[in-house]
Amino acid sequence: METNLRTLGPAESKVVLSLREQGRSIVRASDVLDLLGSENSARKVIRNLLRKGWLARVVGGRYMLLPPEHGPENLGENNILALAAAAVEPSYVGWWSAAAFHGFTTQKPMSVFIAVLRQTPSRTIEGSDVRFVKLTQRKFFGHRPYSVYDRSVPISTPEKTLIDCLDRPGLSGGPSELARIAYNALDAVDPQELLATATAMKSKAVMQRLGFLADLVGRPLPDDVRHALRDAIPKSYRSHFGREERRDGDVGYVAAWGLHVNARRDDLLTEIPRIKAREEVH
Repeated sequence: METNLRTLGPAESKVVLSLREQGRSIVRASDVLDLLGSENSARKVIRNLLRKGWLARVVGGRYMLLPPEHGPENLGENNILALAAAAVEPSYVGWWSAAAFHGFTTQKPMSVFIAVLRQTPSRTIEGSDVRFVKLTQRKFFGHRPYSVYDRSVPISTPEKTLIDCLDRPGLSGGPSELARIAYNALDAVDPQELLATATAMKSKAVMQRLGFLADLVGRPLPDDVRHALRDAIPKSYRSHFGREERRDGDVGYVAAWGLHVNARRDDLLTEIPRIKAREEVH
């Protein structure tokens, strides 16, 4: 029977042990070249380490080291969050992908959403579509390392995940999915941290959407947080949530938050009764 053991030759051992000693998880082709001193040898060792399951390709010239803890067989790298976040530095997993990680939705997004600081084209990594979303430096905060399988992966915090989703509903599955995310997130996040995060985003539209959705899904914000949000929104400021154009049956203008909601209430709340029913069972 053919086995797929991750046995190492002398040059391969030198590379793996050196990288482990350095505490490296992301490896560049130039790192291997520096260790071996020969371009031909470096290319051969990289090919062998990929084949044997010690390296996983992230993007051209960049790889992820799969440590001995993966065991003696090459099982492949199925940690798409780690691979996607490693493709560009600095970065963090955000929006719908982070919401799924934190358990705010049971939906599995078709793409992995990664926040970055520079324009980066979408890529296919390990068969998964990865979308890199450029943020301004002002919005690039609120993330920390989380353990995903055996990897430390930068992912937005629960509070920043909700705020990012409110900022970019299109990256969160749309209005109805965002309502589901808000319902679950508002039961888990710290209200004061949520307020601080919303304030740091410096987006009045985010604050309006937060207040509206909290009321809509039946997870009202504490009075002090609610008042702080209202005080931060000028009375004359208007924004919209949902489609660009209004249709018959839409929620319409919500005076409490100065928000034009171009979506039907029943559509926004379509998943909430099912979630509540599951909560009652458990």
